Amino acid sequence: MRTALTELVGVRHPVVQSGMGWVAGPRLVTAVAEAGALGILGSATMTPERLRAAIREVKSRTDQPFGVNLRADAGDAAERVAILVAEGVRVASFALAPSRELVARLKDAGVVVMPSVGARRHAEKVAAWGADAIVVQGGEGGGHTGPVATSVLYKRQLAYGAAGIAMGTRFLLTSESTVPAAVKAAYLAASVHDVVVTDRVDGLPHRMLRTPFVAGLEGAGRGGALVRAVRHAAAFRRLSGLSWARLVRDGLAMRRGRDLRWSQVLLAANTPMLLRAAMVEGRTDVGVMAAGQVAGVISDLPSCGALVGRIMAEAEATLRRLPGV
Repeated sequence: MRTALTELVGVRHPVVQSGMGWVAGPRLVTAVAEAGALGILGSATMTPERLRAAIREVKSRTDQPFGVNLRADAGDAAERVAILVAEGVRVASFALAPSRELVARLKDAGVVVMPSVGARRHAEKVAAWGADAIVVQGGEGGGHTGPVATSVLYKRQLAYGAAGIAMGTRFLLTSESTVPAAVKAAYLAASVHDVVVTDRVDGLPHRMLRTPFVAGLEGAGRGGALVRAVRHAAAFRRLSGLSWARLVRDGLAMRRGRDLRWSQVLLAANTPMLLRAAMVEGRTDVGVMAAGQVAGVISDLPSCGALVGRIMAEAEATLRRLPGV
């Protein structure tokens, strides 16, 4: 199926796998790319050295295009952009709007820039800066999200004129996903009512599975939240190699323009550690599991190839039923 997206990035199918931290590694991205869709590495949880190695690993496994998701507010964002450019990555995606300077640097190097937006004003801003495409994420999407549903924010999906679809949770629940079996089982057991939005993890609305740990965060007093934040920050600092100064600096960058307590600043800086506990270690008791509301209607673990094939068959059947298509 040819659309503006397939022409822009060179994939066979207008399907994008979101760049999920600790989930979207070389194995999953390669499987998605080989299935004809656009796989995106989640780099926020990688050191720059690991990012370069992951890019090269994907390139050694497939000759299909793929992308990298970047944190626009990271202190080393410019270094990571330089890695993408040097390694010839086709697409740069962003969960938050990138700066005008980052967009220009990527565009000058021929990299496709594709930020995610949750409001019309954000779309207008990045479009004015030269973004090639945008991913519209509504409030039902997993991870950091806004209050407006996609059906209201953007009323036209593929059948109405969008160039493709982007999915995270659905690709997380595939056979090539490296997420531990216990965590996949928790997702499969969830109903749509078990996927909640909380701001107690890092001060921002964050959609995730309801667990006793999440309930504990919501019920903890300020003292308990600060102790927990410091403990997780220390663990993430050891894992990432970041200094305390850098950790706090990144947290302050997230705090800018938001009314966050210091415990939330620390949690914001090391939210990846909370995700890693579940997505890598399988600790559903002490980790968080970002999830789109769609988790409540997913019941299987297909291969990426089977999933993309199924999506495209359903899309083509739907388009045939529409008048004037």
